[in-house]
Formats: sequence, C-alpha cells, structure tokens
Amino acid sequence: CQTAVGRSRPDRPGRAKGFCPKCRTPYDFEPKLQAGMLVGGQYEVAGCLAHGGMGWIYLARDRNVNDRWVVLKGLLNAGDPDAFRAAVAEKQFLAEVEHPLIVEIYNFVTASDGTSYIVMEYVGGKSLNNMLKDRIQAAGGKFDPTPPDQALAYIIEVLPAFSYLHGVNLLYCDFKPANMIQVGDAVKLIDLGGVRKVGDDLTPIYGTVGFQAPEVPAEGCTVASDIYTIARTLAVLLFEFRGYQNTWVDRLPGPESVPLFAQHDSLYRFLVKGTAARPEDRFQSAEEMREQLLGVLREVTSALAGPGSAAVTRSTPSRLFTTPAVATDGLAWSDLPALLPEPSDPMTGWLSTVTALDPLARLAALAEPPEQTPAVWLASAYVSLSIGDHADADGVARRVLDADPWDWRGVWVMGLAAMARFDNAAAVSAFNAVYGQVPGELAPKLALARACEETADAAVASRLYRTCAITDAAYIAPAQFGLARIAAKALDRMGALLALDSIPATSRAYSDARRTKALLLASQPQPGRELADLDNAATELELGNLEPRARIELRIQILTSALQTVRASGIAAAVNAQRVAGFPATENDLRMALEQNYRDAARLSPDQSERIRLIDQANRIRPRTLV
Repeated sequence: CQTAVGRSRPDRPGRAKGFCPKCRTPYDFEPKLQAGMLVGGQYEVAGCLAHGGMGWIYLARDRNVNDRWVVLKGLLNAGDPDAFRAAVAEKQFLAEVEHPLIVEIYNFVTASDGTSYIVMEYVGGKSLNNMLKDRIQAAGGKFDPTPPDQALAYIIEVLPAFSYLHGVNLLYCDFKPANMIQVGDAVKLIDLGGVRKVGDDLTPIYGTVGFQAPEVPAEGCTVASDIYTIARTLAVLLFEFRGYQNTWVDRLPGPESVPLFAQHDSLYRFLVKGTAARPEDRFQSAEEMREQLLGVLREVTSALAGPGSAAVTRSTPSRLFTTPAVATDGLAWSDLPALLPEPSDPMTGWLSTVTALDPLARLAALAEPPEQTPAVWLASAYVSLSIGDHADADGVARRVLDADPWDWRGVWVMGLAAMARFDNAAAVSAFNAVYGQVPGELAPKLALARACEETADAAVASRLYRTCAITDAAYIAPAQFGLARIAAKALDRMGALLALDSIPATSRAYSDARRTKALLLASQPQPGRELADLDNAATELELGNLEPRARIELRIQILTSALQTVRASGIAAAVNAQRVAGFPATENDLRMALEQNYRDAARLSPDQSERIRLIDQANRIRPRTLV
C-alpha cells in the first residue's frame, strides 16, 4: 500500500519488525544472517554490507572456491510474493549474464530458515553515489558535483553494459549512481535485482523515484526507459539537482538556473533528449546514446581546456557526416558536411555503384534503384540541390519524414534547401532541430552558425563557431573564417585578424587565410599605420601558396592603396625608411612598382584584350620622365 513503516517518533524508536498499520502486511528489516553462519553449506557469512531495495546484502567467503569473497543478497521479507518472484527471475536470467562491466552471478541458495539468497561476485570500490557524498563531505557539506568530463566518462564507460543487456533482451530498469561502482580504472553495474526481460508484463517493476521514466508505471519498462534512467543519473552527477524526486521528477531545469547548461549547450541538449517525456523522442539505443555522448565529451573537454590551450590537432571522423569544405567568403549549402549513407540501409552498397558525374544522369540512375530506401532518396535530394531544384529537395525531405517522423535527416535536407534559396530563418529552425537530435555532432552546429550569421544573430553564431574551432581540427578553418567574417562586419579588425591567424599552417585553408588577411589589412588599414598594414598585407601574400596571377592581382591592389595613401598624405620621400611590398613608400617608387606588376599581369593573362588593357594601365601609372 506504499505506507511508510518502522519509522521512529519523538517518544519511541522505530521498529525493525512488525505489521503495516494500514494493510496489516508483515514487515521485517532485521538481518537474518549473523557472522559465522554457513549458507547453502558453502558460504560463510562475514557480516552485513548494506541493504537495498529488495533485501540485505552480506559479505561472505566461498569455502568451496579458494575462500573467495562473495556477496549474498537476501530479501527484506521472505513472505513478500513480489520480492520472491523478482529473486527467482534474477536467478533465471542473471546466471547467464556474462559481461566484464556487469557483476557476475555465481549461484542461488536457500538458508536453513527458507530465505533465498543470490550469490554474486564481490566488487570492491565505491559507488558513484558514495563518491558524490565524499565530495560533499570534503567540501564541508556544500554540494560539489562530479567534474563534467569525469561524469561523462563514467557514463560512456558503462553504456556497453546496457548495449549487452538490451542485445540479450534484458532491461536493467533501476539505474542510478548507487548501482555503478568504480573499480580501479574500470566501472561495473551492480545490484541486478530490477533486471527483467523485454516485454515482461508480469514480473514486478523495481525502480527509483527521480530516475524512473514517467511512462513506466502505466506502460512498463523498455529500452527507452533505460535510456531515461541513464540520462537522469548523469544529471544528478553533474549539478545540484534539488527537487529531482519531486518538483523536477519528470523534467529538467533550464540553462537559466543551471550555469553548467549555459556553459555547455550540447550537454544540456543531450540530457533533454535523453529525458524526453515521450519514449520515441529519446535516444533509441545505448549505442546511439554513447556515440553522441562521446561527441559531447570532446566538446566539454575542449571547452574546459580553455582558450589558452594548444590548438586542437586531432580530427575524429563522424559516422553521420563527411568533413566540411573550406569556404572563405561564406559557407554555402554545398560546403557543409554531407550526410553519410546509413550502413544498415540495404541500398548503401548500391549507391557506391552510381558513379555518374552529370547531375541529370545521376538523377536518372537514382530514379530506378533496386529498392526505394531513405539512402536513395537523400542521395537524390543532394543532386536536386546541385541543379537548383529546391522544391524537389523539399519533397524528398518530406518523403523521408513521412516514412519516419523521427528521421532528422529529412529536417537536415530541409535546412540545406532553405539555405540554398536564402531562406535563412527556415534554415535556422531546421538546423536547430537537427542539433537537438544529434547534440554530439559538429555538423549541425556549423550549419546553424552559418544560418545565424546570415540572420544577424552574431552572438549565437560566434559561440557555435568557437565550439567547432576548439573541438575538431577539420572544423578549425571553416569556423575561424566564420568568426573572421563576423568580426569584420562589426569592424572588429583585431578580432578578424586573430581568427585568421588561428588557422594553422598545416591546414589546406592556410593560403586562403593569408589571402583573406591580406585583403583585410589592405581594405581596413589602421589609422596612422596605413603603410605598415599594407606592407604586412604584402607579406601575407608571400606566405600563402597562391597562384601567380592571383598573387599579382592582390599585390596591385595593395600597391594602389599605398600610392593613394602616400598621395593623400603628401609624402614626397620615404619617411623612417617605410616600405610596402619591398618598395620605398614614395610616389615615384610605388608607381614604378605598379607599372612592373601590371606588365607581369599582362604576360600571365591568356586573353589578348585583357593583356592590352593591363599594358595601357601600366603606361598610365608609370612616373612621368623626360625620356
């Protein structure tokens, strides 16, 4: 009847044994085994360790197997039929469970008084719950959360155990910090009392308020309800989750009240998805959850390292997206990471045989696949976008979503189509939705940043670009170019230059970064340092591996700006030995330099009319002489 029993009162102590005052069910919290007792003719009891939801836990020695330490898990009340059935169920499946991250079940024995016990592997170490209590005690009673990178690592390490259980049609049902122990550098799931088979509607459900999914009392346990308990456990480890068993029993506080969430948006979105009210809105497998959490961990550790840390040099390939292209003047839809075919899609192999480069020929081949699947539809959407058929791409996206309303790839294609037709508000909405579905991926963040950049939401765009830049080496260049564009638009010259300087020499975009920096220095010279900035711009040109024609064209632009500056300031001779592109900063010297560069450009031009124009320009710019 759920009535509290055995509680103490001011005038008398609590009772460990008695009857429920409401329903008269007997209860007995007294340990049945004493030190020295032999259970099942094999296990010598050393004493009590603790008591859990279904009974006392004792430490014992196995006299038949080298005196190894074991754990005996008994029942709170041997007469409780639900508890007894749960113990029997545990005996049936758990003796067959074999995984290095799950406590091993050795035996199932009965004591002389008829009480049943499960014999389990003894696991030394501390539970995450006790470790959290130790941190609070060390902090003088103030809540001291588990560092986020450590908390995420714990959950990532234990998720393969859930994958194993789900793979053999078992559900854990009662995951919480007390049921996970750190043993050296490893972790283990303990207390398998709540484990049940998938689809079992008869075995009593054991769960914990604050961790149990809201649908469990009415609909029972599922893989999605296990996912919920994992996300709730992570939340309890990460911040002072006051009221998680009452006020916030089935929801999460937001970033406005949890600073950690404001600092790590991906982590917040991960928890929101993991604890979604509807099971179908959560991660659908432990593998999916682990893959996304790994991405979140990479972002969190990068952010914790701080801006002064060494630049990221490693790139982790995504299983969902290709790497992004480098676009200096702005990301187009085609520059964003592309969707990778789902390996489980039956047409993934066939798609690799469609090699036609011509878009129309490729569309024709994709129109007649051996089987119509989302992988084929998505491939055709990309071809439609490439030929500007945005309506067809939108139609494909709707087809994907009609087949599976939770397939975020359809929403991704909608975002690409919106970006292609310059509907940036729709692109923001689409990419934001995809971000929420795959919070550990960088591709949606990069896409959302670009869309926000176009909608003048510079603060959000900058935050997302920075996350991309510090997390994965493949994203440094497109993200830093984005930050440079935002800074340049805000006339933050120094910010733009710093962003461009953050692109390493090992990047394919290094030359483009030097070119862009040269253009920025030439177009936005600092007042009072115009000639120095123009000379720096010329130096940047030499650092970049530019084509000869491109280098000469930019050098002409820089020398022209220098000549205009000299003429406007009335400088007649070099002052303090100022030079631009290796030439003295005087009108005559700059004119001679421009003449030579125009003639060099003419020699490299393949067009005769263009060569004539450049020669005429060289003749016009040359200094006047008496010869």
